[in-house]
Amino acid sequence: MRQVLRIGSRASRLALWQAEFIKGLITRSFPGLKIGISVIRTTGDRIADLPISEIGGKELFVKEIEEALLRNEIDVAVHSLKDLPTVLPDGLRIGAVGKRHDPRDALVSKEGIRFYEFPKGARIGTGSVRRQAQLLYLRPDLQIIPIRGNVDTRLRKLRNEGFDGVVLALAGLERMGFHNEVTEVFSFDILVPAPGQGVIAVECREYDDEISRMLVQINHEETQIAASAERAFLERLGGSCHVPVGCFAEIKEDSVKILGLIASPDGKQLIREDIEGSVQSHKSLGKELAERILKKGGEEILSRLPS
Repeated sequence: MRQVLRIGSRASRLALWQAEFIKGLITRSFPGLKIGISVIRTTGDRIADLPISEIGGKELFVKEIEEALLRNEIDVAVHSLKDLPTVLPDGLRIGAVGKRHDPRDALVSKEGIRFYEFPKGARIGTGSVRRQAQLLYLRPDLQIIPIRGNVDTRLRKLRNEGFDGVVLALAGLERMGFHNEVTEVFSFDILVPAPGQGVIAVECREYDDEISRMLVQINHEETQIAASAERAFLERLGGSCHVPVGCFAEIKEDSVKILGLIASPDGKQLIREDIEGSVQSHKSLGKELAERILKKGGEEILSRLPS
């Protein structure tokens, strides 16, 4: 029986919160297990002044952690699921996900101004091309400015660098204790979240049976099904950080409803569709939804984006 478990994590406050959250779940199921957290600095963390799409994509936030996992330096890796590419390195898989936090996006504004109350030309910061596209579709009169950094950094930039507001994931704001800073939470009718947003994933080695059996004990099945549907949708569309893609799957009893979106980065083109069907067919439904969106103009949007 294993006595020690090593968790790999990025160094940010949010990443460490997530690692501690998973540590707590494992501890409750295996109270005698000694669990340590190894902090691993990733390329994405080191290059903090460029947009994600310019530095190679979100995989740069997980690459070094996955390499440590493959070298057996850690036993599991904890990530925000939306940071994980849809195709994982050979030998790795997602062993568990925690129960999903609220997946919606939220606005924090300097003067408590709501989104539709901003004056023309207001400066709104976001690090996501998905948010940028949807915000410009709704308010092409606004200036959407790229902004990088962890939650604390972005809120500091809001106060000190001339932004009128910033848009971030609600889950990150609440996990960091900034829920009182939130001016407005966007409904799915306004902003479709990123696939996997609000979900914490635990990555493990594919053939580590002992770890796999442990992770089954903490896996939240409903969240896993929804996230798998969203990732199937994203994978069919190419899964690139250059592509403004949103997806959210909601399970009700034996059915799943999936909302999907693709847009041009300037917000001038936007396609939204949804699909509903059996939970057992969640992955095929995600792919079918992607196909529908591609046929309705998504293919044209993809053809004009960087590869």
